[in-house]
Amino acid sequence: MTFSPWARLVPLLAVLGSVTALGLGTSFAKQLFPVIGAQGTTALRVGFSALLMVLFFRPWRYRIAREDLGFILRYGVALGLMNLLFYMSIRTIPFGLAVAIEFSGPLAVAMWGSRRPVDFVWLLLAVTGLGLLLPWQAGADALDPVGVGYALAAALSWALYIVFGKRVGHLPTGLSVSLGLSCAALVVFPVGLVHAGTALFSPAVLLFALGVALVSSAIPISLEMVALKRLPQAVFGILISLEPAVAALLGLLLLHEQLSVLQWAAIGCIMAAAVGSSLTAAHHH
Repeated sequence: MTFSPWARLVPLLAVLGSVTALGLGTSFAKQLFPVIGAQGTTALRVGFSALLMVLFFRPWRYRIAREDLGFILRYGVALGLMNLLFYMSIRTIPFGLAVAIEFSGPLAVAMWGSRRPVDFVWLLLAVTGLGLLLPWQAGADALDPVGVGYALAAALSWALYIVFGKRVGHLPTGLSVSLGLSCAALVVFPVGLVHAGTALFSPAVLLFALGVALVSSAIPISLEMVALKRLPQAVFGILISLEPAVAALLGLLLLHEQLSVLQWAAIGCIMAAAVGSSLTAAHHH
């Protein structure tokens, strides 16, 4: 496999685009919580994302091997649970903290899959950055244990999502994404329907949720599949740790949240880990 500088950059840009869209979408989605709850919000977000992807990619055009169907189902269930559990966690604990806790999933995958000493340097940098971003002092002891439990369960789902995502990586991206999201919707939609009832079908709610689905599911998942095809599993796990840094930048630009020097240093660590791992992965091939 030959790597031009541009080929190295594509997965990096894909992940960057993915985490940016995800941060934006989650900020919008939280505005639906008072109306239809975290469960209803997840149901509509995933349901609309599945619908968009099925219409766009038309998965019925492909023939699928039976063993691949099993992996698509597992990938989809992990994706659905990851979304639902994460939204349940940010009801009661801060968004940034939930993201940081959820990161234990992909970081565990990265550690598990690593065989080269240099990967541990990037992982250490990423962990250091995440560690500096965590608000250890401010109310860390007052975190809602149920919220933390949901975030940890989301971390486990994220790890499984990465592993199963690799298993469907040989399939056309549109096929795995559209069918995976459809399986995810079958998991979360009944939960949302039971919780929110007919409030789910209010036109204003549906329109807002459609926008959220586009920004926070359809775009990031497609970009992540592009990255997964081109990167080793371990490196993909580390690269995704750009998310807290991107969230912090979005906070600064959109919400005017000022950051301390230490917090920017943390973002620098995570960026360095992401770029470093991307380049060494390309070099390794």
